[in-house]
Amino acid sequence: MLYSQLCETYEELEKNPSRLKKTSILSDFLTKLKNSNQAEIIYLIQGRVFPDYSEKEFGISEKLAIKALSKASGISDKLIIEKWKKLGDIGQVAEETMKNKKQGILFSHPLTVKKVLDNLKKLPELEGKGTIEKKLSLISELLTSATSKESKYLVRTLLQDLRVGVAEGVLRESIVDACFNKEKLEKEEIKKIIDGVQEAYDKSTDWKLVFEQACKGLSYLEKTSLEPGKPVKVMLFLKEDTIEKGFERVGRPCLIDFKYDGFRVMINKDEKGSIKIFTRRLDNVTAQFPDIVEFAKKYVKAKTFILDAEAVGFDPKTKIYQPFQAVSQRIKRKYHIEKLVKELPIEISVFDIIYYNGKSFLKEPYKERRKIIEKIITTSSYKIKASEAIITDNIKDAENFYKKAIAAGEEGIMMKNLEAPYKPGARVGYGIKIKPEENELDLVIIKAEYGTGKRVGWLTSYTLACRDKNKFLEIGKVSTGLKEKTELGLSFKELTKKLKPLIIKESGREVEVKPKLVVTIVYQNIQSSPTYNSGYALRFPRITRLRLDRSTSDITTLNEVEKEFERLKR
Repeated sequence: MLYSQLCETYEELEKNPSRLKKTSILSDFLTKLKNSNQAEIIYLIQGRVFPDYSEKEFGISEKLAIKALSKASGISDKLIIEKWKKLGDIGQVAEETMKNKKQGILFSHPLTVKKVLDNLKKLPELEGKGTIEKKLSLISELLTSATSKESKYLVRTLLQDLRVGVAEGVLRESIVDACFNKEKLEKEEIKKIIDGVQEAYDKSTDWKLVFEQACKGLSYLEKTSLEPGKPVKVMLFLKEDTIEKGFERVGRPCLIDFKYDGFRVMINKDEKGSIKIFTRRLDNVTAQFPDIVEFAKKYVKAKTFILDAEAVGFDPKTKIYQPFQAVSQRIKRKYHIEKLVKELPIEISVFDIIYYNGKSFLKEPYKERRKIIEKIITTSSYKIKASEAIITDNIKDAENFYKKAIAAGEEGIMMKNLEAPYKPGARVGYGIKIKPEENELDLVIIKAEYGTGKRVGWLTSYTLACRDKNKFLEIGKVSTGLKEKTELGLSFKELTKKLKPLIIKESGREVEVKPKLVVTIVYQNIQSSPTYNSGYALRFPRITRLRLDRSTSDITTLNEVEKEFERLKR
């Protein structure tokens, strides 16, 4: 297939904000792919060239993309940067630049999808001396052959910022429409197929595999299995205000366990005995946590498993549990690991298991999964244990357990339906969380402003956004909660360091940044506001945490903001 054909689809998707229209456009495109042996193109539709579980990255910065554009077009870096500052979208810059390219195209050929995939797949493999030049060569080769429109989407793909609005739901429904004749099916059959597509993805985190299986039929989708060593999306939990409402949602009796103030890890052991650890963002952090690997090998008695757990930090001297922020730096650290293991030790609390001794337990009731956890884990203080839990139908017992969790320094409690299966990536009400009455949201930073006076040189005021499907909507600004000195906690200096590489546009003191950095915000109230495009504003917001373990798909949605607004009005 010519890359131009894919770019035409990109353009149609970008022009049409309607979910129904996007689904129609994409299902028509996928129908043409069904018998073409080119299922890999589905990765490019996501702006990727590898499955979602893959950690491989192109390693291309805006600076390198600009160099490649300059090399392919013959236009100076300086002129390209000026255009970028005006337009704010480097994809648009690429489109305009390549319209006016000065380099000859005598040796260029029409660009194929295969050529794009081949070149892009090579980028993560390059390392060592001369890497930058080799990457430039691979990118420039594509840009030299590309039309202006193709250049736009090539550069956006390289920077993982495709902007065509294909979310997971659109892709799922497009696969269903392309692979099954819905007109001849009953509603119940269609629902079963949609669930089958979603379950196949939940087990594999690979849309290419799902598309190939769907093309063969529902029975093939149902054969998709979990595979230890490949990351799986964690099941997400809803919030409730009271224990009574919690019982109403999850049923009586239920299991109640501590909501730990740590970060989520999925611990995998495969047939060869290899241990791998993934975060809720599907990042492989095995190298950063050799202590978890040791605990899993020594204290978990099973041939294979996938455990859902929380890693909680503690002070090595006092043994007092530490808040998430204290150990969050271990997630991204690549050097001096042994030193950090001693300085920032962690304890693992296991609360679920979805694969055990060669069998998927996604559909097994939670009470059975819990029995396995208690059977296979040998408790070792400050190393690994099953989450502290009770099973009850009594509000008084639940309230006492909640008080115990708070007294222990934990965030609150989780209430879980004993009969429920495990639904990766879904907030389906099988479990809920209850925390003290503190208004809290996870939001993403989309803009920032440079400070003045003592804070000059730092980004010190941040515009926050919630998520509405594929859009980020502003909900206020925050400048409190951070420290001026790094040793006192999360600082302006630290956040500035993380935001600067994400800057995509500058205007005076204000910068626009890629929506990547998630923060937890505590606030007093939510009010209606015409100032922000969400329609809401936070009163007295304060940053309490930097959430390196969370992605933009995890942040608070506009629908959740609206519910909080109504709740706080009562």
